[in-house]
Amino acid sequence: MTTSQFSVDNNTAIVTGSSSGIGKAIVERFADDGANVVVTSRELDNVEPVADEINESDSDGRALAVECDVRDRASVEALVETTVDEFGGLDVLVNNAGASFQADPADISENGWKTIVDINLHGTFHCSQAAYEHMQDDGGRIINIASVAGQRGSRRMSHYGAAKAAVINYTTSAAADWCQDDIRVNCIAPGLVATAGVRSQMGIDGDANAIDRESVDRSIGRPEEVADLAQFLASSASSYIIGETVTIKGAPRLEE
Repeated sequence: MTTSQFSVDNNTAIVTGSSSGIGKAIVERFADDGANVVVTSRELDNVEPVADEINESDSDGRALAVECDVRDRASVEALVETTVDEFGGLDVLVNNAGASFQADPADISENGWKTIVDINLHGTFHCSQAAYEHMQDDGGRIINIASVAGQRGSRRMSHYGAAKAAVINYTTSAAADWCQDDIRVNCIAPGLVATAGVRSQMGIDGDANAIDRESVDRSIGRPEEVADLAQFLASSASSYIIGETVTIKGAPRLEE
């Protein structure tokens, strides 16, 4: 049995929002497997330590830290150009940058609504279009990170759920158009994942490292488990998966 089809070795990947949590787990996983990775977020001080840690490790891949605000088109285009100049191309884009806050729908301000939609939806749009310009000749993979909130809704998260629902639809639509350019676009919809942001926002205690991956009966995951799925979708092992949203949320919780 071969496992080479799951490799991202010698690829170049941009992972937005990769200073911590799921994004950080993905760049670390890709670099461990031999991919060159661009670690990016709005604050360079937050991504430089992540890139330095990868470059100082035994990982075969190299890491580059780049500051980028996905809401700003010029910033996104500069990110992609810097990546291509540094590594000679772009094979994988993971649209992970996101933001949310909890509020009753009646209490969300216009600015609050626009901010969440701008980061989660418009950021995905900006990065995908900029990446497409470099992928359309040689193909590539785009992986959008949505949420189960975008599939079924979530209390006090109507703004976030609406943005992520749009990301899911954008994934399917863009995949249908760009498959002719050998670009596979797919989406991951995580449930609860033990990141610092989720723990603070949802009031969840505990460390991700304390979660037993062998435990089946659970409804909270580790960032590394989402990174596993991201690597699969970035590799040739998922070559017949196009335009799909893969849910990763643990055991079903059914009504009695």
